[in-house]
Amino acid sequence: MHIGSGVGATAGRQLTFLVTFPALMQPVQTWSRLGVPSTTARIRWMFGFHRRLVRRCEWLTFMPNDGCFPQISHTAAMTRTSTDIRTGRRPVLRTRRGYRWLRTPANPGPAGRAPSIRAMTTSTRLGAEELRAAVVTYRDALEAHRAGINALNVYPVPDGDTGTNMALTLAAVVQELDGTADDLRTVCKAISHGSLMGARGNSGVILSQILRGLAAVAGDRDGLDGPGTAAALTAAATAAYEAVMRPVEGTILTVVREAAQASVAEADAGGDLLTVLEAARAQGGSALERTPEMLPVLKEAGVVDAGGSGFLLLLDAFLHVADGRSLPEPTEVEGPAFTEPLPGHDHGGDGDISDLRYEVMYFLEAADQAIPAFKDVWAGLGDSIVVVGGDGIWNCHIHTDDVGASIEAAIDIGRPRQIRVTDLLEQVAEERWVREAASAAPPASARAVTCAVVAVASGGGIRRIFHSLGVQGIVTGGQSMNPSTAELLEAVEAVPSDQVVILPNNKNIIPVAEQVDAHSTKTVLVVPTKGITEGFAALVAYDPDADGVDNRAAMTGAAESLVAGEVTRAVRASSCDVGPIAEGDWLGIAPDGILAVAPTLAEAATTLLAELVLPNHEIVTIIEGEGASAACTRELTEWLGEHRPAATAEVHHGGQPLYPYLFGIE
Repeated sequence: MHIGSGVGATAGRQLTFLVTFPALMQPVQTWSRLGVPSTTARIRWMFGFHRRLVRRCEWLTFMPNDGCFPQISHTAAMTRTSTDIRTGRRPVLRTRRGYRWLRTPANPGPAGRAPSIRAMTTSTRLGAEELRAAVVTYRDALEAHRAGINALNVYPVPDGDTGTNMALTLAAVVQELDGTADDLRTVCKAISHGSLMGARGNSGVILSQILRGLAAVAGDRDGLDGPGTAAALTAAATAAYEAVMRPVEGTILTVVREAAQASVAEADAGGDLLTVLEAARAQGGSALERTPEMLPVLKEAGVVDAGGSGFLLLLDAFLHVADGRSLPEPTEVEGPAFTEPLPGHDHGGDGDISDLRYEVMYFLEAADQAIPAFKDVWAGLGDSIVVVGGDGIWNCHIHTDDVGASIEAAIDIGRPRQIRVTDLLEQVAEERWVREAASAAPPASARAVTCAVVAVASGGGIRRIFHSLGVQGIVTGGQSMNPSTAELLEAVEAVPSDQVVILPNNKNIIPVAEQVDAHSTKTVLVVPTKGITEGFAALVAYDPDADGVDNRAAMTGAAESLVAGEVTRAVRASSCDVGPIAEGDWLGIAPDGILAVAPTLAEAATTLLAELVLPNHEIVTIIEGEGASAACTRELTEWLGEHRPAATAEVHHGGQPLYPYLFGIE
């Protein structure tokens, strides 16, 4: 407001008066024209201006401008007002499930009811409760994004298990946290120990080191503020790099390192917890987008790094706990688009997909001083080597072609336990098979039945056969791609019946299937089929209009009466009761073990049939998989016609990988 002053002389006296500039006189002139006295008009104008000035001052001072429109800040301003105008006292803030609810002493609100206004306060420090909440949130986020992260997985082996391994690792951490005390040191110790002992796969072991680095700093600093978070992320990045013998850029290592560097820069500039986390998340996201430029195999597949994607969810979880930020929603991610039909070809450079056949993992009880020599031995046996731990217990991971030497290296210095060996080639082939089968899944039957059937299967031909035999729901899975209880439960809930029989069709899936009944309102029964042909045999006795208990009894009996066999190829030299096995030999396998070893597929298959098919058998079901040929199948049917004339051969195309022929004999 501009106020002018003037000076005049009247009868020897000096007069001082105020003049309102014309630009501000419009309201006064309007009121004067309406007959309002000049003094009254000026007073009204002054009070109106005062109200506008005070309101703008309050808006700029007390209302945080979260957006360009002041109305979006009103709720926050109301809940952050420093004094209750009725009592002259500060409001009481009570925490409920991560929110701070405003309740004044004069108006506490109805018991047990939340007030109509709530405010999410920003944490300036993460203590025991917040760290626990962040870990649980991270576990849930990884589980929700598991399929998407799996679909990104191409390095070091495109086996589609990065999301699963990271989720299982966090599940072990949360399990370790359950029942622990709420003091910070206990929580940090549980995070560190749970991540070490529960780490799964290459990505899980690296993630365990990240969590252990974070937990160590949090415990030492009595919580994490801005500088503490920067120090924790730096320790996490250092631990992750130290865990890997041959670090490769363009992986989770790059993402965590750049996130840590950005957090340190922000903390040095005086940033608080929130701004440090925001800086780490932004730079980590930028690094993730650039991973295809650093690792050729990612660029070829058209994806970003799977492990890096999983790590960013940890920062999202911290932001959610610290400031109530929403977690990213899971999105459908297309699988890698390799130009070659099978992984393992040479890409050149340091970022090749591993062509080593086996993943070996175990816990090693050994003296800490013996570990450097152990790592040197492993360095000559394979790659993707991660050895983490301390105080006499180590979690060890390697990709190798020599399983025996990898385990013997541990025996030389200590005691290995919980040894796990995974055939990576089989896992890669089956992961591709599962993904393709899931994309081509036919719709489940909509006809309501008394008892429905859900089967686990993959391969387009096998799925079609199951549907033709009356199966209402199919869950994609197999030997190394075991479905979860949640996936089976989803299929059970989708079929049109209150009684459901599950056919696992794999011995590893049977215990998972048996957990479904406890989580469903339906009656869920399991017929413990151990193979696809047993599943087919069980369905011969299936009656959709019969009771579930009756169906289970009849189907179990039918499955048990079946004689099953399969033919696959040896991946390394070995020996068995039949004789020595050379790499590349074809093996005929029955429930009792290996019954045939031969250099050709047809010879191994006919030798196996000679052992399994007896004169009293009537039907031999032959299911062709990848690697089968029309000529070989014709040779098998001709052999049956000549040597087992009482048996009728039924040939179906299943499309399963790794097993060119599956046999079911009844």
